This record gives sequence, C-alpha cells and structure tokens, in this order.
Amino acid sequence: MSNITPIEVSIDTFEILVIEKSHQQLVILDISAKWCAPCRALEPILNAVAAEYNKDEFSLTKLEAEDENMKIAGRYSVRGFPTVIAFIRGEEVDRFHSAKMHDFVRNFIDDNLGKF
Repeated sequence: MSNITPIEVSIDTFEILVIEKSHQQLVILDISAKWCAPCRALEPILNAVAAEYNKDEFSLTKLEAEDENMKIAGRYSVRGFPTVIAFIRGEEVDRFHSAKMHDFVRNFIDDNLGKF
C-alpha cells in the first residue's frame, strides 16, 4: 500500500492536478499561506490523516496563496486561510475553513469519498 503525500500545485498546474484529476478520484485542495498560524497547525493534521489512506483513494493537493496563485483563491471565493476544498468531477463539493482536529478532517474526507 502506498500512502498519500501532498502534491504542490500552482496556477500553472491547477487544471491538471486538481480539476482534471478530480474526474478520476476525489481531490482535496488545501489553500494556505506561509504566514498563517492556523495553516501551519492544520498542515501536519492533513498530512497525518492522508497517510492513513491509499493513494488510489484520493489526492491531497496544496496551493500556497501567494502571487499568481491568489487568482485560484479568488476564483473559489476564499475569504480566509486555510481553506480546504473537496473536488469531484471538476466541481467543488465541500469545504471547510481554519484549523480542525484529526477526527474532523478524517470525517470530511470520508464523507466526500462517499460522494465519488
């Protein structure tokens, strides 16, 4: 079994690594900022939860909200960081904001896996 590790995306790779990939499997997008304390708190929780799953189950992607990447945050009306968005078949199906506990993140992923 190969566990999930986060994939860095940018404005240049977003369509392929998030939108196109979400036609094959659930894609979880973590939009965060380096200066954001809740982002730094959520990152290890997301990574730990993702490591519990097989890479064939979903894709965990990370977008650093800076420079040109802010266009993606604007496109999805992100009002704060971190914002985590679930994508299925090219569409946003769910999201949450701010740092969350391990069980919340696992339930978020499981609920969205059930939608695929």
